[in-house]
Amino acid sequence: MSSSDLIHQLRRAELVQSEHPVLHPLTGGVSSEILQVQDGDRSFVIKRALAKLKVHDDWFADVSRNQVEENYLRRVGAIAPGSVPRVLHSQPDEGWFAMEFLGGDFVNWKSELLANRAETAHAKNAGKILGQIHAATWGDPQIAQEFATLKNFSQLRLEPYLETTAERVTDLAPLLRDEKERLAQTALCLVHGDFSPKNILISPDRMVIVDAEVGWFGDPVFDLAFLFTHFHLKALLHATDPEPALSLVPVFWQAYTTALGSHADADLESRTTRLVLCLFLARVHGKSPVEYLTETRQRDFITAFVRLHLPRPFPTLSLLTASWQEGISRL
Repeated sequence: MSSSDLIHQLRRAELVQSEHPVLHPLTGGVSSEILQVQDGDRSFVIKRALAKLKVHDDWFADVSRNQVEENYLRRVGAIAPGSVPRVLHSQPDEGWFAMEFLGGDFVNWKSELLANRAETAHAKNAGKILGQIHAATWGDPQIAQEFATLKNFSQLRLEPYLETTAERVTDLAPLLRDEKERLAQTALCLVHGDFSPKNILISPDRMVIVDAEVGWFGDPVFDLAFLFTHFHLKALLHATDPEPALSLVPVFWQAYTTALGSHADADLESRTTRLVLCLFLARVHGKSPVEYLTETRQRDFITAFVRLHLPRPFPTLSLLTASWQEGISRL
């Protein structure tokens, strides 16, 4: 769709009033087109899902996930007000929606961690918000029906991460496929599906979760493992000073389990560590390799670490983190 066509749609929806609104492409994602619309003194964001994701491998996904994200923002906005962008307008027949623009003093959590600026207060707040979302939606049949999005989740997560990795690391394929099937058969609460530092924006008085197009009623462990994977990979990036990133793991876990309450069952932690190991491997061999670990020794370390431990995963996060830290100290 051309810019003029989109502006025409925005006028028809009465979202723009000025004679010459300006569209600014925003960066940060591979699966959607995101545009900031400047309409005089007013600014907001338009988001449209792409059929083919912007990665090296061929990776296609249903654009209906645009509606999934909008639904997630509305649901979570009611559970934890201010923790997601406000939806301003919905245009599902044309494949886009409008939401508030988060500018000003917001910073991206990924950028902070890449610079090895790791604030435990951020981890505590993120853990509390995620725990609230999971607890509030746990076992809810209406939300389970609304987010019965396994096909979408498979296209965006199970296939490109676990199945592709199984095809490329054949000696671990049975374990990766077992985890893929376990996830596909688990339906407990509303899962974000891309709970990553790049999708968390922070200001002095607000933390906002964005990019929820992988929303799915499934296993909360996916959100946990996705974030913990990033903490550990940032520690590997800063191998000479890994403590800042690794210190976030227990802080987040404590805040999350407190907010989750009675739903924090006995094997939640062991399920998390097992999936973290799978995702470590996927971020080297899957369709979405982490871009900042460019050295062969870093990627070889990850593969060797998973080969050693995935057959007998760590029962606790503290054991996983300690072993990871000890391993990268020898690089």
